[in-house]
Amino acid sequence: MNGFWERYRIALVVLGILIVGLLMSVYIVPEEEQAVIVRTGDPVGTVNTIGGDTDAGLYLRVPFIDSVRRVEKRLLDLEMNDQEVLSADQQRLLVNAYARFRIVDPVRMVERAGTTDGVRNALEPILNSVLRQELGRRTFQGMLTAERGNALANVRANLDRQARQYGAEVVDVKIMRTDLPEAPLQSAFRRMESDREREARTIRAGGSRDARIIRAEADAEAARIYAESFGQDADFYDFYRAMQSYDQTFETGRDGDAQSESNIILSPDNEYLRQFRGQR
Repeated sequence: MNGFWERYRIALVVLGILIVGLLMSVYIVPEEEQAVIVRTGDPVGTVNTIGGDTDAGLYLRVPFIDSVRRVEKRLLDLEMNDQEVLSADQQRLLVNAYARFRIVDPVRMVERAGTTDGVRNALEPILNSVLRQELGRRTFQGMLTAERGNALANVRANLDRQARQYGAEVVDVKIMRTDLPEAPLQSAFRRMESDREREARTIRAGGSRDARIIRAEADAEAARIYAESFGQDADFYDFYRAMQSYDQTFETGRDGDAQSESNIILSPDNEYLRQFRGQR
């Protein structure tokens, strides 16, 4: 064994160096990653970039000179903590949003931000600022309607313009929650309740007014019809009114739980009883 080592020592050392050098020269880029080759501090090439000419696989580099910076190729999330935003109708809104982005220019990302975490740190205050600016032009009611989609489209477009300088593309912006803080929320509920009660009173008043108008018109029409009818037959009108008077005068009804009767004593030739005697 010692003789073999002595005989092939130099060759084995050279072979070992070659193997180590080969291992250090080879690197693998998976499908979900992009790679930037940095030589003496400057990017000199890329592998498996979005829309690039190279794909994932096995590649070579110059050992001790080239370094490989790996960059996520998949979509990345940028989450925003709860922020208070003042809406156009002076409502303080508690907003929680997030954005999704991806790295489309890894060389620029390496030069401007260094890592994807650096991109997140750069974009987070921009997202907060753009969201405040856009929601500040909208009312709270508008954020509960289709207008919300237009606002988010504007936020995405503005954030995307800022993200390009870091080699990133903003794909989507979503608002996870839009609420009123606790105190303004209770105030809003009370105001909504008051508005609904006022609206209900207005509707009831309008209905009562309309009912009185309809009733008055009906009474006037009935009086007109009665006048026309009775004007054509005065004797019948006199008879009709007398029957109504008899009905009210001689009616037997109930007074509470006790039976009561009306007793009237009149002479036969009393004028009030003329309808019982026939026509005069």
